[in-house]
Amino acid sequence: MKSKLVSDAPSAQVHVVVLDSGEEAFGALTKFANDAKVTAASLTAIGAFERATVGWFDFASKSYRKIEIDEQCEVLCAIGDIATGDDGKASLHVHIVLGLSDGSTRGGHLLAGIVRPTLEVVVTEAPARLRRRKRPELGLALIDPAATA
Repeated sequence: MKSKLVSDAPSAQVHVVVLDSGEEAFGALTKFANDAKVTAASLTAIGAFERATVGWFDFASKSYRKIEIDEQCEVLCAIGDIATGDDGKASLHVHIVLGLSDGSTRGGHLLAGIVRPTLEVVVTEAPARLRRRKRPELGLALIDPAATA
């Protein structure tokens, strides 16, 4: 296990980001993180989508299997982090649980979601830099606590 203390003070900035109907959530949050120059943060969200795509990571193929949700769904829980990717831009990693009209759920990595009517996101920015590096042997980009952004 690797770890890095990113803040031992109460000086983290907290952003509230509210998305409107029709916005694509993953793209909008990535744009926010880049515009705000976020380099290390956690995020949580609640709200709803008119449709969404989540992914399940398949280690054998080193790719995400897409799970399409083509109906109105509630964002019951979304948690994730933001770090700087290999390209120097914000890299989001968000897991999500979506509630369907019959009470069942779908979940996975958030790949896309069209907001309806809103998505309320809390981004807690740490006064640090985290770096997400591509791990070719896994097919994933993971946070490397030893790396500098």
